[in-house]
Amino acid sequence: MLYRRRTLDTPHGSIETPILFPVRNVGKRSSDNTPEYADVIPDLQTAMVNARSIRQRDQQWNRLLDGATLREEIGVPEETILFADSGGFDFQTRRVDTTPERTLETQRQIGADILGTVDRPLSRDNRDRENQRRISESTKYALKASDRHDGDELLFASVHGLDPETVQNNVRYLERNGSFDGYALGSLVPVRTDYKKVTNLILAARRATDKHLHVYGLGGLVYQPLLLYLGVDSFDSSAFIRSAGNRNYLVPGFGGQELRGVAELSYLPCSCPVCHDTALTELREDRDALTKHNLWALTMELRRFRYMVAAGEDIEAYLDLRFHGNEVTQRAYRQAKQQVRRLTGS
Repeated sequence: MLYRRRTLDTPHGSIETPILFPVRNVGKRSSDNTPEYADVIPDLQTAMVNARSIRQRDQQWNRLLDGATLREEIGVPEETILFADSGGFDFQTRRVDTTPERTLETQRQIGADILGTVDRPLSRDNRDRENQRRISESTKYALKASDRHDGDELLFASVHGLDPETVQNNVRYLERNGSFDGYALGSLVPVRTDYKKVTNLILAARRATDKHLHVYGLGGLVYQPLLLYLGVDSFDSSAFIRSAGNRNYLVPGFGGQELRGVAELSYLPCSCPVCHDTALTELREDRDALTKHNLWALTMELRRFRYMVAAGEDIEAYLDLRFHGNEVTQRAYRQAKQQVRRLTGS
């Protein structure tokens, strides 16, 4: 397998990878906002934030300009590692209303440790010519950011492509012509149900560089084990929020379960701090509590994989069992296993 452990050094401290970056709805006034977790889950002192969205919130942005810190705004410890993407997902259906220079300025004002370059995500609905134009734009924005970046923050180039050759060539071109600490592979969420395609795109990026590889948007329970097996170093997810909004209860090793379909139980099978003290009837009605549990579930999925590796267990046998119940993911994993074995010579 391509799984690996490394240390990522950032301005606000070091983190052990692979690692999850929970997506935080910073400033959103609703009950599906990200729960406080930095003081509760000891190995999850990370967060993904949207630089564009923060800058567009005038009151919050003015507070940051006046000396407030984003960590104070969202109530996390000073040593929390922040990954600020450019807000590229917003540019999937609208024009780009920022520049690499403006985005870098915003990310630095936020106090981010990891900076994602401005990007134009692709869509299956776009013509090939339009998607190729977006790939070229994202590459151009990344190289401009590389030219202007002179700080201690880590700079990750956002990379897109709907076929392995494009992804591999794009990463190699950026390696030759820019200076990046890692790469962030995007445009995978729209094709996430095509596990074979996603697997091939990730492996193409992994072949092209030994630097840190982040995958945007696929850090949920189903994808986490596959990403780890393929050598992905970090990933982000808002699945814990979205699932709670749909009253889905995430179970490590299995996936999501609609709580309205669960009956004749007083308590659920998880022993996280939320479930330990919360009856099923209460959890079914409390979306905030369900969101917190779901984040614990994502963390436990990562902890379980790390434990299996540390214990010297047969990871491929573990994943055979892990994906046994879903024919589509099982087939994708088998194909990934063949490619990984060819890459590693095992």
